[in-house]
Amino acid sequence: MASASQRFSSLISARVAELLDRVEDPSDVLDHSCKQQLESLRQVRSAIAGTVSAKKRLRTREGELERAVVTLDTRARQAASTGDDQLARAALERRNVTQTELRSLDAQIVALGEQHRALVVAERKLRAKIEAFRDEKQAINAMHSAADARARILGAATSVGEELADAGIVLRRARQKLAEMSARADVLSELEGAGAFEDLTTFDSSSDDIDRRLAALSSSIAVDDALAALKAERTSR
Repeated sequence: MASASQRFSSLISARVAELLDRVEDPSDVLDHSCKQQLESLRQVRSAIAGTVSAKKRLRTREGELERAVVTLDTRARQAASTGDDQLARAALERRNVTQTELRSLDAQIVALGEQHRALVVAERKLRAKIEAFRDEKQAINAMHSAADARARILGAATSVGEELADAGIVLRRARQKLAEMSARADVLSELEGAGAFEDLTTFDSSSDDIDRRLAALSSSIAVDDALAALKAERTSR
């Protein structure tokens, strides 16, 4: 029957194995988190590229509007010099609208520039965060591997301890058996030294001698009887 300590060791081994099965591998969680961060970095870089493209388009439109303002201003001057006030007025009105659009475009370019700078800063911080996260991830994975190996070694050591305990029980039983056999041999040796076995042998030899003597006596009586019979037979003749 297993001892209480052996049963406790068995329970510990089973519990360790159960915990190892239940514990979620942190590397999977960390890998998933790292993928999410890389996706965020990709989106930020895509946004940066988008602001650069948008700013180029706005700059192109800004150049077109600036040239349009110059052209309209020239036409208005030419119309005014020829006395065509209506044409000059129309040119000036279009120039004013174009200048209004140009000012709005300038504001958009400024806002887009600020957004671009903010995204660049965010991208730099996120990249640094990901690099730090990767370093931490490697450290955690190493710690998890060490802890997992330690737990498995503990489980194996517990199992080996149980096997050694069982082997110890077998050895104790074998020693007890040998001690019993040795004690029995000692008793038989003492009996032999005391002559117990010789008396038994002598008793048996005496019995055999008596039997032989009795058998010889019976044979002698039979012979005497036969001889007396022969003598009696002769006398009668």
